[in-house]
Amino acid sequence: MSKKKCIFVAAMKKGWKIALCIGTPILIAAMVIGIGFGVSYYRLEVCNFKSYDGDGHGYYVYPGMSLDSLKTLMQADYKIISEAGWRMDVRRAAFAAPKAGYYRFPAHIGDKHLIRRLQLGQETPVRISWTNAIRTNAGLAHHLAKQLLLDSADVVNLLEDDSYLKPLGFDHETARCMFIPNTYEVYWTISAEQLFNRMYKEYNAFWNDKRRHQADSLGLSPIEVSILASIVESETHNKKEHPAIASLYLNRLRKGMLLQACPTAIYANGDFKLRRVLKRHLKIDSPYNTYKYPGLPPGPIRCAYGETMDIVLNAPKTDYIYMVANPDFSGTHIFSASYANHARLAKEYQHELNERKIR
Repeated sequence: MSKKKCIFVAAMKKGWKIALCIGTPILIAAMVIGIGFGVSYYRLEVCNFKSYDGDGHGYYVYPGMSLDSLKTLMQADYKIISEAGWRMDVRRAAFAAPKAGYYRFPAHIGDKHLIRRLQLGQETPVRISWTNAIRTNAGLAHHLAKQLLLDSADVVNLLEDDSYLKPLGFDHETARCMFIPNTYEVYWTISAEQLFNRMYKEYNAFWNDKRRHQADSLGLSPIEVSILASIVESETHNKKEHPAIASLYLNRLRKGMLLQACPTAIYANGDFKLRRVLKRHLKIDSPYNTYKYPGLPPGPIRCAYGETMDIVLNAPKTDYIYMVANPDFSGTHIFSASYANHARLAKEYQHELNERKIR
């Protein structure tokens, strides 16, 4: 090998050594930085909160709740992979306090998505429901306030505010007709007025053109159908009898007879646990007492189910005018077209009440 080639080879070897000496730390630094960025990206975008059981979990964030309080709640269900990283991401986002709401998080969630949802109040809807056991405005308001971040007083105020209800077609007696028992998805922080707007939409969705036409053919408004359905439901828990009871009361309305529905007298007396309606209960002066006042009462005596309203709208044609509870206490009724037959059956039932000492 010539002298020049030897010098060149030696220079190349020396250059590689220098390059390796300089490049290795740079490469290592680049790898560390890359790994750091990767870890940071994973923590921020993919997962820094990992649930212990592999399932998502939900939390109610009340107004004024601190971020630390929420983190403490979450730590019962989630492992925080990097608390230092979490604190850093919170500072970068200038995140002070979460917005109130109900939030359900997946089994794995990155800091960015968690912070964004809490900052913007991107809530998870909750399911609310009620049954036909709701009888009064106060009872409805109390039930809703137990399920939502609502003050029951705000709900009562709207239920009693005729000036607010009139444009919607209701008043303080009929407002509960709007709240058809079902399960609905809403945000936990929904306001009372927003909830009413939602229920008004649901009410109109139920009362489509077909149902409104059916009600009109019976000579009833949708509200009157709701009221009658509330009476039908109050007469018995036996749904098989609802069509016959609906037919009976429609017959009475057509004939201009007093409805004489015991559940309305019970409602008028305000004692919903009353088991036996006596003559003194029938004398109470209330527009809800259908033994005293003709036609339907001014409002529902419970929140009636949509299916019962459909039963009223599609009630069979019968000649029933009277009914009495079956003296065998099976929860059924005996229906009659004649008063003589009804009077005999009613006497048998009263005798059985006395025998069982039901007062």
